[in-house]
Amino acid sequence: MTTGSRAHSFNAAAAQYDASRPSYPPSIFDFIEDFVSRPLAGIRVADVGAGTGIASALLHRRGADVIAVEPGEAMAAEFRQVRPGIPIVRGDGNALPLADSSHDLITYAQSWQWTDTSRSVPEALRVLRAGGALAIWWNTTAFDVPWIRAQHERIAHHCGVPPRSPVRPDDSEAIRLAGLTGLRVARRHIRWQRTVPLDTHLANISSRSAFLVLDPAANRAFLAEERTRLREAFPEETVEETYVVDLLVAARP
Repeated sequence: MTTGSRAHSFNAAAAQYDASRPSYPPSIFDFIEDFVSRPLAGIRVADVGAGTGIASALLHRRGADVIAVEPGEAMAAEFRQVRPGIPIVRGDGNALPLADSSHDLITYAQSWQWTDTSRSVPEALRVLRAGGALAIWWNTTAFDVPWIRAQHERIAHHCGVPPRSPVRPDDSEAIRLAGLTGLRVARRHIRWQRTVPLDTHLANISSRSAFLVLDPAANRAFLAEERTRLREAFPEETVEETYVVDLLVAARP
């Protein structure tokens, strides 16, 4: 299964994605403001790979002038339905449909990995104004929480992929992997939690690209087994999820 197939698999579950995916903590945006030495209110932001607009909505609430960029037809349609006050255009990070030097900030929430950094980094620098910044982040696995680590390993086995290493890359390696070598980059890990119904937790798992490209019957069987396990750990069927945001912010030279 190609990376492109996985990237577009979200279109099959756009409403489920919006309803179950975790949001992001306010400290992400506090850190970005500190990095650019100005509040987000009033600045022009392009949120790329916006999906259904989870990050776009948070940026909008901070007062930013946001435009979303999303390649997926169904994801963009869901975005327009649930966030009609925020403009959205079709496109992707490898060829941004935005003018030169037109934005103060470009953000990628959970979406940088779908780009070719040899193209997406120059595109971001083209679109950014002098003094602008590129911010990319992911909600990552809290491996120090035993049940979360065990579940991550089961999911990886089900999806036929190797589990991620619990050891995070150091700053220089993270910057290299993100394609940001040579830029001024700051990195921050932000730990946060949310408490959700068991059904929401399972829907979040099944909205991931590695799941969406698999056989639906096999997925249903896996989720049924997972429900049984989690009911033992969370008898009230309310799950406390822990995430560690990995945030990188790079300055335009």
